[in-house]
Amino acid sequence: MGKDHEYLDDYTVGEKFISPARTITEADIVNFAGITGDWHPLHVDAEYAAKTPFKGRITHGMLTLSIGLSLPFLLGPYASYLPKSFVAFHSMDEVRFTGPNRIGDTIHTEVEVLEITDKGKGKGLLTIQNVVKNQRGEKILSFVMKLLCGKRV
Repeated sequence: MGKDHEYLDDYTVGEKFISPARTITEADIVNFAGITGDWHPLHVDAEYAAKTPFKGRITHGMLTLSIGLSLPFLLGPYASYLPKSFVAFHSMDEVRFTGPNRIGDTIHTEVEVLEITDKGKGKGLLTIQNVVKNQRGEKILSFVMKLLCGKRV
C-alpha cells in the first residue's frame, strides 16, 4: 500500500505507483459489448478473429483503457492518483494502443507523476503518465491524464 495523498501538495514529480494486476475475462468483453453496443466480431467472434492479424479475439480498446485507468484505485482510496481533494477529471492526452489485450491476459498499470501545476485559488493540475502492461511486461496502452485537485491553503 502507498501513502495517502490528501492534497496536490502531497505529490512529487517523478513519484511512481504500480497497481495490483487483474486478469481479463470473457465476461469483461461480453459485459462491455452489452453496455456499449460494440459487438464487433474482433471482440466476440472467435472464428472471425482467428482470421485477423491478431489471430484471435482481443478486448475493446476502450475496455482496456477503462480497466487500466482504474487499476491504481486498488492501491487504496487515496494511495494513487486521486487525492482526497480531487475536484474533477480535466483531460486525457497521448492515448496510444500499442499492443493487443486478450482474454486471459493479466494487466497492471504503472503510473508516474509528470507535472504539478498551480492554477491559483487553492487548486492545481496533477499530470500523470499511465502505462498498462500485460503479464509479459509488454506495453499495451499508454496515456497521460490531468486531474484538477485541491491544494493546502
